[in-house]
Amino acid sequence: MELTLKTLFIADIVGESGLGIVETLLPGLVDKYKSDIVIANAENAHEGRGLNREMAERLFTAGVSVITGGNHSFDKWKIFSYMKSEKRLLRPFNFPDGAPGFGYGVYSLEKCGVEFGVLNLQGRTFMNAIEDPFYAAASMVDQIRERTPLILVDFHAEATAEKMALGWELDGKVSLVIGTHTHIPTNDARILPKGTGYITDAGMSGPFDSVIGMQKKGAIRRFKSGLPQKFHVAKGDLRICGLSSEIDKKSGRCIHIEPVIYPPFEHYGGEMG
Repeated sequence: MELTLKTLFIADIVGESGLGIVETLLPGLVDKYKSDIVIANAENAHEGRGLNREMAERLFTAGVSVITGGNHSFDKWKIFSYMKSEKRLLRPFNFPDGAPGFGYGVYSLEKCGVEFGVLNLQGRTFMNAIEDPFYAAASMVDQIRERTPLILVDFHAEATAEKMALGWELDGKVSLVIGTHTHIPTNDARILPKGTGYITDAGMSGPFDSVIGMQKKGAIRRFKSGLPQKFHVAKGDLRICGLSSEIDKKSGRCIHIEPVIYPPFEHYGGEMG
């Protein structure tokens, strides 16, 4: 039996184009990285804001084991009933009581002989004021560790300092702290001193001929005019971003971490859209 668990995290999936490239390329990436479990953040999959049931089921069919969310998890109200019943679909745990859905899950990986925990949290700096993610993490991580030391945390947050602070806070208590939300992959993937794999932001999966997934003209007009704009999901230069890791099954320590950008960046040849 293998002594390690190999995980693949797919960063924020943006729009139908992002979902399409994940469906196309995920089987090859799973084969390349020998992944035992795939986790994907998909809170931007439906028109750039939110998720619907049909898209969630397409991701499960494509090979995603667990879907995580963020500040757009509740943008499409029709998914609320599905969120209440589908335990593989997560939203941030630190939303107030009464929010639909699940903020964490422990999943049995029978082929690997282990259980694997996933905890979804949302930051508060420059974002809506919800419950304290540090307090929420402290209580829930202890509870999950009663079942398994193999724990991935998707921390959906704006501020890099808040993400790094939670990484240090949870070092040695969880296997991975993966930052999401800003859609820009950071160059700081590393293993912290007590064995927790960390990256400030895993990036996004979707159109990079864009401003964080949206058509460029609308985003530029917003910054130049200071006025609200209607955003549309871009379509060009499709890529998958994420993180591959290897975790010791017994201790839960991360022993290998590797950013994923596919196809890799070589040049830019986009059009203004």
